[in-house]
Amino acid sequence: MKRKIILDCDPGHDDAVAILLAGIAEEVDLLGIVSVAGNSYIENTTRNALILAEMAKLDVPVFRGSSKPLLRKQIVAPDIHGESGLEGANLPLPTKKAEEKNYLEFMAETVEKFSGEITFVAVGPLTNIAKFVLNYPHLVSKVKELVIMGGGIKFGNVTPKAEFNIYADPEAAQIVFNAGFNLTVFPLDVTHQAKIYMKEIKEMQNFKSEITSKMGLLLEFFHQTYYDIFKIEGAPLHDPCTIAYLINPDIFEFDEFYAQVETKGELTYGETVVDYWHLEAPNSKWALKVDREKFIEILFDNLKKYN
Repeated sequence: MKRKIILDCDPGHDDAVAILLAGIAEEVDLLGIVSVAGNSYIENTTRNALILAEMAKLDVPVFRGSSKPLLRKQIVAPDIHGESGLEGANLPLPTKKAEEKNYLEFMAETVEKFSGEITFVAVGPLTNIAKFVLNYPHLVSKVKELVIMGGGIKFGNVTPKAEFNIYADPEAAQIVFNAGFNLTVFPLDVTHQAKIYMKEIKEMQNFKSEITSKMGLLLEFFHQTYYDIFKIEGAPLHDPCTIAYLINPDIFEFDEFYAQVETKGELTYGETVVDYWHLEAPNSKWALKVDREKFIEILFDNLKKYN
């Protein structure tokens, strides 16, 4: 059976790849896209989601989500994703409009309609998911699985200990980690194994569809910013890992851990504190390794379906 999903995202280059992968993979039934402020401001991330959905001819509703974190001062990531959140290619302004219905109502109604069948895939800050928990705590148990890209066991990417999605709204993440979801986490430890290299990006630029060739241009920009800031070769495709997992979980290796989010530490604010030695009962499943070659194969095989 196809996995029915709601994709919560902040496009963002790697979010864009996740949208395209979710929109075309036969294993996934994309029911809706919800934007959140994160990689850029909500106006940009919503617009980017609309552009991608329209260019990819995805017949799915797009909802405008949360514009700011629950408590902390807002941060965005123009150094990685550019001022628009999706720099690197000339993209047309969308004619598609965001839905008027409130995103939380959409999420709740969908979970109630398909009780036990809906997977939330959250690849940005967890603000929207936390608000779902606060407004509909009785529906948490009716969500099949929550799959997130966020956190890190060994390292962060915005501070030495904190990963961007969690750091952008740690209080929301702490609510989510303690809500009782069947929670699967894709941390930096595994997403930095899922790199795409320039040779592969150039190959993508020659794909036949406009949206996939433009995606190749976008990823060239993303590849360059990662090298400029982190001095690493290859662009980590963080967010698409979550969709690749739904397509073929066997390309990943997992372990279960107890984890919490630090919300008060002076040096560790936003850190995912992971009980690596299993001292406590686990509350989440964490991806630790990925077969990169099979990951890229899944990505390319699906993106080539666009025409």
